[in-house]
This record gives sequence, C-alpha cells and structure tokens, in this order.
Amino acid sequence: MPLDEDVVAVIYRDHGTALRRFVLGVCHDPQLTDDVVQETVLRVWQQAPQITGSLRSYLFRTARNVLIDNYRKAQRRPREATERDIADPVGAAERVDELLNRVLMEEALLRLSAEHRDVLVALHYRRFTVQEASDHLHIPTGTVKSRAHYAIRALRTVLDEMGVEQ
Repeated sequence: MPLDEDVVAVIYRDHGTALRRFVLGVCHDPQLTDDVVQETVLRVWQQAPQITGSLRSYLFRTARNVLIDNYRKAQRRPREATERDIADPVGAAERVDELLNRVLMEEALLRLSAEHRDVLVALHYRRFTVQEASDHLHIPTGTVKSRAHYAIRALRTVLDEMGVEQ
C-alpha cells in the first residue's frame, strides 16, 4: 500500500510524540530532534515499505538509522570554528585538556575493580558522603572508607601505568 499524505498525517498523530521523545532522549537537541523525526517519516513515506511487524518499531529503527547517519556525516566533516573559538584560543586549549583528562580518568576507572570504581564514583563524582555511599552501595561505612583508600592507591598505579603525570 503506497503511503499518501493522509497516512503520513496518521503516522504523525499516532506515533509522532513517542518518536520525538525517543529521538530527543538520544540527541538532546530539540531542533535536531524535529529534523530527525521529519527525515524518518519522509524515508518511510518515500520507500513505502511492506511492513510486516509493528509500524512503531519500524519507525524507531529508521530513526535510529537516521541518527547514526547524521553522526557519521558529522564525523567526516570538520567542526566549524565559531567566533568564540577564534577569540579565545587559550580557553579552547583548556577545554581540550579538560576533555582529555576526563577521557583518561574514565579509562583508568574502567581498569579498576567494580567495587573500587563504585566507591570512587559515589564519593568523588556523585559527591556522596561516606554514609550516603554506604547506604547507596549497601555496605558498611568502614568498608566504604577502606575501599576508598585502596581504590585511590589502585587508581594512582593505573594512572602511572598509563603514563599520566600529575
């Protein structure tokens, strides 16, 4: 069955809100979300597929493919410089350093045991107190303190192995 304009209106009415919520949850940009939803419905309308299963599932899969296509296009194309980047090259260098430090820390945390990583994330990233971390992780406060001590030592070792100096 070819999709006509009435069918497109029905797709938007029945599935538009859920599709938009799904895309917005992935890209967090309302303008890009609208573009992806429109592209998704346009692809479905142009291709007029013989859908044997759920239309909603097909729409979500198509939206996912549109998001992946957009991501790949953005990776091939160099990022455009803004006036802020040009006016503040020192600030840009600091942002790059901050991003690099974040990536290195994530890599180092992944090399720790799950118990050590959970305690460090609770105490240092989520800013929990020892008692809050204890409640959240369902372990005694003394164990939180002990794991934090050994986790910091293990993290220093991992960072040394990675060649990170600081």
